[in-house]
Amino acid sequence: MNAVYAGTFDPVTCGHLDIIERASKMYDVLYVTIFINPQKTTLFSLEERLALLKEVTKTYTNVRVDFSDDLAVSYAKKMNAPILVRGLRATMDFEYELQLAFSNQYLDDSVDMIFLMTRPNHSYISSSSVKEIASHHRCVTGLVPPIVEKALHEKFG
Repeated sequence: MNAVYAGTFDPVTCGHLDIIERASKMYDVLYVTIFINPQKTTLFSLEERLALLKEVTKTYTNVRVDFSDDLAVSYAKKMNAPILVRGLRATMDFEYELQLAFSNQYLDDSVDMIFLMTRPNHSYISSSSVKEIASHHRCVTGLVPPIVEKALHEKFG
């Protein structure tokens, strides 16, 4: 069975990698897919995010990095992946993810969402907070993989 782990990944964090590692053990193929959201302004270009994701997931033989501007359920159907994997950090994530799950079920009830609870040491990590910390030239070691830390340093000088 295949699954899709969708996100903006701007940038990919250690929390994302935790979900990728765990989900990759559960599915034959895990598509880690950057979804293009025209309403979101990103720090890293699509090409940069793809390169970073490919680098940090290269040891997972069943992970495929991709991008799409489809709806997640449409992309999942196209990839023969009846599962959308989502990570949950806290109660506020649950409310957002519940709304998303209901919307996705409305669009296509043959695609299910599976939620993985983040590990406690990653529960406070978000791409937004990482970018905020890095923009103030503070250390993000342990929040993101070293290659992402280097890329953030290059962005913010």
